Amino acid sequence: MNNPSDQEPTASFETALCRLEEILEKMNSGTVSLDESLKLYEEADQLIIICNKRLNDAERKIEILVKNRSGELTLGNDDKPIIQDFKIASTS
Repeated sequence: MNNPSDQEPTASFETALCRLEEILEKMNSGTVSLDESLKLYEEADQLIIICNKRLNDAERKIEILVKNRSGELTLGNDDKPIIQDFKIASTS
């Protein structure tokens, strides 16, 4: 069985989502023991965290690119847009 903690640093969104689909199929089959179901549930929980992180990162990058449309888009040495982490201004 794949260990999600091994996947976390390098797992792509697509890889994590594919594994989640495999887990869902297995758990819906009705042939999995309670212990195995708990292990699969824990793995799925970690994979969901990975997917959410990848989606949030992508969303931040898109927000920055869209905001830069009205101004100049700064390109790096590789001719790709330079992106920065999206920082939310504090409201206090």
